[in-house]
Amino acid sequence: MKLHESIGDGEELLEAAVRAAEESGELLLSYLGRLQNSQIRRKSSARDLVTEADVESERLLVNTLRGLTPDFHIEAEEEVQDALTLDERPRWFLDPLDGTVNFVHGLPAFAVSIGLFVGNQPQLAVVHLPRLGETFSAGLGGGAFLNGARISVSEVDSLGEAILATGFPYRRNELEHSNLENFNRFFYDVRGMRRMGSAAIDLAYVAAGRLDAYWELHLSPHDVAGGALLVREAGGLVTDADGGEDWLRGGHIVAAGRGLHEVVRERVVH
Repeated sequence: MKLHESIGDGEELLEAAVRAAEESGELLLSYLGRLQNSQIRRKSSARDLVTEADVESERLLVNTLRGLTPDFHIEAEEEVQDALTLDERPRWFLDPLDGTVNFVHGLPAFAVSIGLFVGNQPQLAVVHLPRLGETFSAGLGGGAFLNGARISVSEVDSLGEAILATGFPYRRNELEHSNLENFNRFFYDVRGMRRMGSAAIDLAYVAAGRLDAYWELHLSPHDVAGGALLVREAGGLVTDADGGEDWLRGGHIVAAGRGLHEVVRERVVH
């Protein structure tokens, strides 16, 4: 791996991040199918949910990673948002339960997502799917793996042979670009469209070649910080919808194999 010098032992840190994600996954499974209404609340809308499982998973991740890397910053979905600084201090991005709506409804497509960055450069990534028993991991320059086996993006280069994935924002009725128009631009030209309900899973599946491309709008850093490095280390391309590098905080992302990326990106309006 070719990690930034501030990271230290990348192999050891990646193994620790995998363990932390799997421990959080066990915690999530202990809640699955057992949540009470009092343990579920709304955030920005009736579609945007947070549960006691989200919060407890985040606290477990934060406590573990703070103990391992006390000088690193953490930016998580629910409670922890360390201030942005001008230095290049490493920063963990944590999504303790990506796919909360799926989780609440008993669907197996949910994940724990961890990404480590220095500045805007991803260094380490873990996406763990506890209900499906799959752990995706990557380190900069070291390749991408699923349960220890190397993975790579698909070589599909035409929409007619492609399965694409996307998602839709919780506040879609309030936004100028709800992404439905983009969906319609692809609908008749592709082999299939999928909506997993988890950006981390969509990106991990692109990395594994199960999906040929993924795009989405109105995202947060914790949604994409882990999965994007998986795609890049599996041989794919990740950009914002303009073809640039502002995908972490810019809100929109396109990820695909090299033969399909530009074909998809040029149709996405944001």
